[in-house]
Amino acid sequence: MPHDSLFTDVDIPLVDVWSFYMEGPKEFPENHGQSSIRISIVPHLQVRDLSAAFGRGLRHVFKWKKGDVLGFFTPNHIDAVVANFGVIWAGGVASPANPTYTAEELAHQLKDSQAKALVTHKAFLQTACKAAELASIPLDRIILLGDGKDEDGRFKHWTEVTAKEAWIQPKKPNMDPKRDLVYLVYSSGTTGLPKGVMLTHYNMVANSCQFSRTDPKLISWDMDSQLGVLPFFHVYGLGVVLNVTLTTGVKCVVMEKFDLAQACQLIQDHQLTFMYVPPPIILALGKHPLVEKYNLSSLRFVNSAAAPLSRDLVDAVWERLQITVKQGYGLSETSPAVCIQLFDEWARFQGSVGKLVSNMQAKIIDPQGKEVSSGTPGELLIKGPNVFQGYWNKPELNRDTFTEDGWFKTGDVMYMCPKGNLFVTDRIKELIKYKGFQVAPAELEAKLIGRKDIADVCVIGVWNESEQTEVPRAYIVPSAGIDESDELAADIIKWLSGRVAPPKKLRGGVRFLKEIPKSASGKILRRVLRDQVKKEEQATPRAKL
Repeated sequence: MPHDSLFTDVDIPLVDVWSFYMEGPKEFPENHGQSSIRISIVPHLQVRDLSAAFGRGLRHVFKWKKGDVLGFFTPNHIDAVVANFGVIWAGGVASPANPTYTAEELAHQLKDSQAKALVTHKAFLQTACKAAELASIPLDRIILLGDGKDEDGRFKHWTEVTAKEAWIQPKKPNMDPKRDLVYLVYSSGTTGLPKGVMLTHYNMVANSCQFSRTDPKLISWDMDSQLGVLPFFHVYGLGVVLNVTLTTGVKCVVMEKFDLAQACQLIQDHQLTFMYVPPPIILALGKHPLVEKYNLSSLRFVNSAAAPLSRDLVDAVWERLQITVKQGYGLSETSPAVCIQLFDEWARFQGSVGKLVSNMQAKIIDPQGKEVSSGTPGELLIKGPNVFQGYWNKPELNRDTFTEDGWFKTGDVMYMCPKGNLFVTDRIKELIKYKGFQVAPAELEAKLIGRKDIADVCVIGVWNESEQTEVPRAYIVPSAGIDESDELAADIIKWLSGRVAPPKKLRGGVRFLKEIPKSASGKILRRVLRDQVKKEEQATPRAKL
C-alpha cells in the first residue's frame, strides 16, 4: 500500500503565484521586509510595487505576452527577486540559468526554452551577449539588474523598463494555475542533457502550502531572520528561501555568492537565526578553522538539502557550535520539497531526510516494480500536487519519468522507517551532484569525445571526502598511437575546464582504460566503474588520527 503523509492535507487555493504571494492575507506588517547584501531594507510592499511596475514595463516595452519566457543569468541580488515577480505579473515564465555557465551552455538553455529576452548583470554582459547572439535574441532585449548600468545606453536597466508613458496601462493577464507555467528550471532529470522542468503556478503554490505545516510554524517575522545564500537560479532558493521569506515576513540577508568569512560576519552582525544550505556549507561550519573567529550563537537551526548529508557532519556542527542541523529532500521536478525533518527530530532520526509533506503519497519499489516492506530500500515513487507537468518539449520522456498510473519515478533509492522517516541510501540516476548542482555525464562525454586523442570516454561521480561532495571523473580510452601519461590527463582536465561551468570540471581527475564497459546494446555500464572505485577505496588503507 502507498504511504500517505502523516500530516493532514492542506487546502490549496486555485490562484497564480503573484496573487498568492503578493495579494493574499499576511500575518506580518508589509513595511517589514527583505534585505540585500548592502543591508538596505526592501519592504514586502515595495517589492510588490516594483515588481508590478517592471511587469507593466515588459508588457509595454517588449509587448510581453502570456507564456513568454524570460531568461535569468544573474547571481543573487534583491533586483532578481523583483524581476522574477515582474515577469510573473506579466503572465510570463521565468527560466533561471547558472551564472557560471559558458556562453554556449547558456545559449542551449535560451534556445531550448525559447526565451524572448535575458536578464543579467553588467559584469556578465560579455557572456550574455554572446549567448544571446547564438540564441538569436536581439541585443536590445538584454536587461540589466543590480547597481551597474550601461554608460553607452545600449542595454536598458530594469528600472528603465516601465509603462509610465503608456496611454493605456497594461493589465495583469488572467492565469490558469493548473495549466500555465511560472518557472522553467533546467534539470538533467534521470539521464541525458539538461531538460526544462515545467512548473505551474499550482505546483509552486501547492508546495508553499505543503511546506507551511513544517518550518514556517516555528518562524516568527519579528524575531527570526535568515541568510539567503542559496542561489535564486536553483529551485531550492526559489521554492524554499523566497517562499519562507514571503510567507513568514522574516528578513532575508541576500548574499551574491557564498563566502564563508562574509557569511559568518553577516550572521554575527545581524544575529541571523536560520539558513537553508547544501552540505558543503555544513562541512565548513563543522570543520573550517575560520568559523572559530565568529559568534554564531544566534543560529537556531540550519537545514541541509540538495545532496545527502553524513551523520558525522551533523555531529561535528552540534559538538562545535550547538546548532541544530536537520535535513530535507526535494527535486526540481517537485517544486521542490518532498519531505522535511522536524525541529525536534534531527537527533532522534539522524541521517533521515524527514517525513513526507502534506498532500503527498509515496511508494518504495524493487527493480521489478513491487512494493517493498518497511525498512527495505527501493526506488522512491511519489504523487502530489507539487509534482511537475513533464519536461519541456520532450513528451516522449514521460514513459521513463512516470508510471502508467501516474507515479513520478525519483530515481533515488530510499527506505522508510516505521515512524514515517525516509532515509536516502543510493541513487539510480546517472546524475553527478556537485555541491547540490546537477552535472550530466552525457554532456561532458559529448565534449570530451570531440578531442582527437580520445577514442572513448565515460564520466562518473566519485566521492570527495574533504569537500563532502561528488565530483566528476573521466575514464578515458586514448586514441591509437596516444600514450597514457600524467601530462595528457592534466591537459584533458585543463581543456575541459575552459569549456564548462565550474561544477562540471573534472575535479575527480582522469583515469585511463583499455576499454569502456558497455552492454550488448552499447549502453555504458557506469555501475561497473562505480563498483571499481569502491573496491579501490576499500583496498586503500586510511590513516588513523
